Amino acid sequence: QVQLVESGGGLVQPGGSLRLSCAASGSDFSINAMGWYRQAPGKQRELVAFITSGGDTRYANSVKGRFTISRDNAKNTLYLQMNSLKPEDTAVYYCRNVDMNYWGKGTLVTVSS
Repeated sequence: QVQLVESGGGLVQPGGSLRLSCAASGSDFSINAMGWYRQAPGKQRELVAFITSGGDTRYANSVKGRFTISRDNAKNTLYLQMNSLKPEDTAVYYCRNVDMNYWGKGTLVTVSS
C-alpha cells in the first residue's frame, strides 16, 4: 500500500523559509512522477511543483524562483524548499504520487507576522 507522509510545515514570518519533506513507501518511488500541491482556505487545490522520475521539474508561476522541488530516491523522499515566503503561500501542502494517484494527508504552512 502506497503511503505518503508530509512533514516540515509550521508558522513562518513573511520572507522566511521552510523545507517540506514527503516520505514515501509502498511503491517504487524512483520511477514515479511526484508533485506538491496546496489548498488555501476557500480555494481549490492547485499544483505547486512537479518532478519527473528523471528529475525534470515544473512550477506554478506564483512560486517560480522561490520554491525548489527535489527528490532523494535513495531515501524515498520528496522535498520542497520554500524561500521568500509570502502570506498568500499560506495553505495545506500535499504530496502526491502522480503516476499512481496517491495523496498524503498534508502539512499546514502559515505565513504571518
